[in-house]
Amino acid sequence: MKKIYILPIILLNLLMLSSCEEVVDVDLETAKPRLVIDASIRWQKSTDGREQSIKLSTTTGFYNSTIPTVSGAVVSVTNANNQTFSFIEEQAGSGLYLCHDFIPEINQNYQLMVVLNGQTYTATETLLEVNPITSIEQNNEGGLGSDEIEIKTFLNDPDGVDNYYMFRYKANINAVPTYNVDNDEFVQGNEFFGYYTNDKIKTGDVLDITLYGISKRYFEYMSKIILIAQGSDGPFSTPPATVRGNIVNQTNTNNFALGYFSLSETDRLSYTIQ
Repeated sequence: MKKIYILPIILLNLLMLSSCEEVVDVDLETAKPRLVIDASIRWQKSTDGREQSIKLSTTTGFYNSTIPTVSGAVVSVTNANNQTFSFIEEQAGSGLYLCHDFIPEINQNYQLMVVLNGQTYTATETLLEVNPITSIEQNNEGGLGSDEIEIKTFLNDPDGVDNYYMFRYKANINAVPTYNVDNDEFVQGNEFFGYYTNDKIKTGDVLDITLYGISKRYFEYMSKIILIAQGSDGPFSTPPATVRGNIVNQTNTNNFALGYFSLSETDRLSYTIQ
């Protein structure tokens, strides 16, 4: 099981630098900004899923704490029935493109299209379902030192098909969530659980838990992101290789965008630590 703490790399590095006794400014070469497309379609169980959003931004310098947003793009998602859903930047300069009439369908194929500055970016993915969360189990003597609160999130894995899952845990005391990804390779058709530990949470704290059904390719993508996030050599470690998602620049393949187009049914609940 893999765990990821999602925090913008720039902010993470700034936090690391601020903990040093002496501030050291290093002259770093800044690469040309690259488009980042955060296109995560999430269909929460028991909702109509009509409200969706896609975020456009660019990469920036190591020492910049502000992430540049991208305006002026034409953004849409089209399903296999050739029905197109437009995403509009309603607030100028936000880089947030909204859709209010999206129609989610399990096992339906969708294609993302982003047109910006004469470049066309596309990606194709399938909306996958997920079984509901069945129960939560808490152990107050978890972790390697038996001093952490341990949470197990259970579900029943469907038999006869390979399934991939992502778990999102957001404690009210933490600024950023924790993500785990896993698959049913060894438990297919049986009860399955996601695992979370935290030595800071205590009785009365609230943990927001979201379960996602994801594709194999997205599982592999997130696994790579996790490995990079778990690096422990500090801000001056060897830079990792760029992680490419499923978004392709149809106009110029060398000018690729970062990010991923994914669609998931989700189940979510709020758990109060006992």
